Amino acid sequence: MIKPVHLALPTLLCSFSTLTLATEQKNNTDEIEQITVHASATANQLPVGTFDAPVSNLEYDPRVDLQSRNMAEAQADVTIRGGIFENTGFRVGSATLFDPQSGHYFAEIPIAPQMLSGPDIFTGVENALYGMNSSVGTVAFGWTPINTGGSASLGVGSNDFNLQSVNAGITMPLEGMKDWQLGFQGEYSHSQSDGTIEYGDHDFSRVSGRVQLVGPQSQTDIFYGSQQKFFGWPNMYTPFGVNETEDLDTELFMVNHKQGYASNSSFEISTYYRKNNDHYIYSRENPSAFEAFHETEVKSLGLSGRHAYNQAFALNYSAQFIEDSIESTTLENNFTSRNYYKISVLPEYQAAIADNQLLTMRFGVAFDDTNRDDSEVSLLGDINWNTVNADGTEQSVYLSYAQASQVAGYTAIGGSDSGGLFRSNYDLERETTQNLELGLLLERQTWQLNSALFYRQDESLTDWTYSFDSVYARAANPVDIDTSGIELLATKQFDTVEVITSYSYLHKAETYGAQDIDASFYALNFPDHRITLGVVWNPTDIVEFRIDNEWRKQHENALRSSGDTALFTHLTIKVTPPWLDNLFITLAADNLWGESFEEIPGTPGRGEQYTLSATYSW
Repeated sequence: MIKPVHLALPTLLCSFSTLTLATEQKNNTDEIEQITVHASATANQLPVGTFDAPVSNLEYDPRVDLQSRNMAEAQADVTIRGGIFENTGFRVGSATLFDPQSGHYFAEIPIAPQMLSGPDIFTGVENALYGMNSSVGTVAFGWTPINTGGSASLGVGSNDFNLQSVNAGITMPLEGMKDWQLGFQGEYSHSQSDGTIEYGDHDFSRVSGRVQLVGPQSQTDIFYGSQQKFFGWPNMYTPFGVNETEDLDTELFMVNHKQGYASNSSFEISTYYRKNNDHYIYSRENPSAFEAFHETEVKSLGLSGRHAYNQAFALNYSAQFIEDSIESTTLENNFTSRNYYKISVLPEYQAAIADNQLLTMRFGVAFDDTNRDDSEVSLLGDINWNTVNADGTEQSVYLSYAQASQVAGYTAIGGSDSGGLFRSNYDLERETTQNLELGLLLERQTWQLNSALFYRQDESLTDWTYSFDSVYARAANPVDIDTSGIELLATKQFDTVEVITSYSYLHKAETYGAQDIDASFYALNFPDHRITLGVVWNPTDIVEFRIDNEWRKQHENALRSSGDTALFTHLTIKVTPPWLDNLFITLAADNLWGESFEEIPGTPGRGEQYTLSATYSW
């Protein structure tokens, strides 16, 4: 039988584009058919300047704000609802992938996107339940089933760009074991270019592979990935007019198991080992002026699930343990290792208040602790009133409150507090975030509208600031910030055209604990107003047009030398020749108007990039 689909509130907010319903039957005692909703928040799915990565195209995703150095796949600071990069976590399965040095490296994830579903954006209650040391939001991915087949791509482009990528998978039934199958998938990608501005070159490569065992009620994945990245950029982290470089080497080993049981009940357990090496050079012309080496190691175990006692009561839960360590040439105290613990429970009650109306109430608690910091107990909960109309359309109204907390990374607390380019602060305390939100979802046959009003209080948020009277590039300072926001997200489907659009507004009131602050690199680097517009047009079976646009009015910043407004466009033209089976050719352009906006104050913006690629699939 078909069970009703219950979408968590933040999931409703993120599924505003065209919905594709994929029905996957799993045999259990009740023969439940599970419906999974997949949504795309952008028109384009692939980047222009390199091979695709989990962060690709998030800069055009209206649910997040991506601030990049060089390009998103080089160094990406992903922020959600006006937070900073360290407020955002990246979750795969039931575990948050972590880097103890700095949130700048959270997005170093050597997993081919073809292996992942998502991204889903967790905020509010969902982030407080599932997030780990990420107080504002979480970008969440899941492991997809392996299919037999694959693709190979070759690309060239402006700025001496070249690309090579291949991905292949195979599945086979297990002899003597009904409804069980074994799968293998591997991927290799490489790209390099001279960069869209001078000294913005890159050389990236990634190898990843997994083994997968799928049963009637379960899926197990064993994964290994390795990624090497070199890239340069003027004023990458400092505002002193130098050409900086980074050399990153990331390894990830991960095991994930999903298990369904009984009726509407399941759990997922994830464990991983992650190692990240970073070699930073302040000046490529004079490397001995300042360079830093960092090696971080992270081990983690995560568990999450939902246990349904009956049709009215269920328990949502999540727990994670992280153990990390760092070896660094810039850390001066003994704060180089830490253990993190989190457990959260969210009981759920559902009641039918009419034949077509369902009231869902969830109220719970989360506990965060480390072996070096004070612990924190947080409350979370929401109320959702959902109405399904006779024609299959629906609407939902919800009210939610959630508190989350986190601790600062080692760069902020473990380096020198009196010298060097990046000044740490030994007095930083645990950060807490409280989020109150009211939202409305309208879902009709050909259009959908999501709207949300939220108010967030951040206490002791760790920000990186700059003083014109200081010799330091950045200094870690705590700040209390009240953030108010509006989100409007909509999609409309026509015969051959899909339109995705959004508007967001943010307002902040801040109080810093220090007086000698002239500019903020992150906490006050946000758009007052932001509009996105994505269009997918299929005039014929041969040609497809995809375009993403983003316009923003950025909050004024003393370090920004460019203007405060920007318009970015990503255009793709895909041609599928009818006489060549399984082959398509793509012409793509990013930053079509040559926008020079500084996404991070004092750091030059990216330039124009044009590529031509061919992809063969089997």
